[in-house]
Amino acid sequence: MSLAVWAPARYAARVMPLAPRSLLMVERSIMTSRRAWPVLISGFFEPLFYLLSIGLGLGALVGKVPGPAGRPIGYVEFVAPAMLASASMNGAIFDSTFNVFFKLKYQKLYDSILATPMTVGNIALGEITWALLRGAFYATIFLIVMTIMGLVESPWAVLALPGALLIGWAFAATGMAATCYMRTWQDFDFVTMAMVPMFLFSGTFYPLTVYPPTLRIVVECTPLYQGVALLRGLILGAIGPGLLGHAGYLAAMGLAGRAVAARRLSALLLR
Repeated sequence: MSLAVWAPARYAARVMPLAPRSLLMVERSIMTSRRAWPVLISGFFEPLFYLLSIGLGLGALVGKVPGPAGRPIGYVEFVAPAMLASASMNGAIFDSTFNVFFKLKYQKLYDSILATPMTVGNIALGEITWALLRGAFYATIFLIVMTIMGLVESPWAVLALPGALLIGWAFAATGMAATCYMRTWQDFDFVTMAMVPMFLFSGTFYPLTVYPPTLRIVVECTPLYQGVALLRGLILGAIGPGLLGHAGYLAAMGLAGRAVAARRLSALLLR
């Protein structure tokens, strides 16, 4: 069901001055996802299973590891914030890549939407917002599970959910920007090639001290590491100016991704 049918031009013209137009894209995504809730929540379980299997199982063998500022912490406490960051990334990436590609190349949804007062910028921001909300949904449930398991140690953890939103914003915007350049489903192999190494080597399962100095610098430049370091510091109470740097990195990444996505969509849809 296209937005041109769901929200006729006269309805959109009456509503849009009162609310951001991009919210109509979010509303449409909510409506079309009502019957697909098993698929919607499925992405939450992968990081949860990693936490239970590696964090609890392997953690009993590993013992203490260096946490933020070098303070020894239990292995499960070390892994849990990283899985929270991964949950945010997974939710945001899925919607901003596979779903956007299908709507753009096969469903031709965005061509119909442009028949309404919506603009390409509204489409880009609306889709990014929906992907961000999906990541936020995963992060919220995961944070509740962490709290129940006693893995939240600091009052600063109340900022972990906004931090997870920032991670979702960065990956949703960048994912959509990359999707706009994809030509076939085979191009999504590049998404997997990027996500799997980040998931495994961004300080998720072991501290940076295990890397050689040169490789350590490379890891510190990856976006997931920025998210992991941000959430780990907040949840474990290791607060310092470095957290602002991580947040600024993710915010800038999201702004750049949104700008590229809007420009590329304009080139594809308005030519």
